[in-house]
Amino acid sequence: MDKIKVLLVEDELTLLMIIQETLEEKGEFIVYTAKNGNEGLQKYHSLHPDVIVADVMMPQMDGFEMATQIRESDRKIPILFLTARSSVDDVITGFKLGGNDYLKKPFGMGELIIRIKSLVNTAFIKVEESNHYKLGNYTFDSITQNLYQANGKITLSNRESELLKCLCENKNQVLHSLHVFISKLRQKLAQDPAIYILNVRGVGYKLIEEK
Repeated sequence: MDKIKVLLVEDELTLLMIIQETLEEKGEFIVYTAKNGNEGLQKYHSLHPDVIVADVMMPQMDGFEMATQIRESDRKIPILFLTARSSVDDVITGFKLGGNDYLKKPFGMGELIIRIKSLVNTAFIKVEESNHYKLGNYTFDSITQNLYQANGKITLSNRESELLKCLCENKNQVLHSLHVFISKLRQKLAQDPAIYILNVRGVGYKLIEEK
């Protein structure tokens, strides 16, 4: 299996070195580093990484602005924000700008590694000729279409709700598939800024509709 190419953008040099060394010691990652958003943007274009792990608060260009510019031409590359910010508004901003995941400092390296792998692991999602994403017997579009009803309410059928609880018997496949599915769903929901999905640590995902 090819190593995962990670672009790590972090202005705290000690943290940058710790993350880089820890990931490379695993033997599963190639880590490129940048110390601010400008440098990160340049390396994104020249190195074509598989995933971006970026701090939010950085000099010259912050992580949000870097992600905004990347999303102008690339809607697919996973972006994971690292930040000490804890307000819900900051989390919402990160997702609206195209972030796929959000990890608050301080964090455990084990959790970071799992999140990176989940973002880049698409082995359990099949892309059909129609470009619909398939999970089990359901397509991505068949579920998201049912999220929007004429009266504006967000609903899922009983069978689709069961899909979110158990996609298959293998727990690891469920977790990987669900995580990538949620990332794709966030991109779909980005069309309506009043609806978004939050990560609730230790619980799961929460679908929010602003009135």
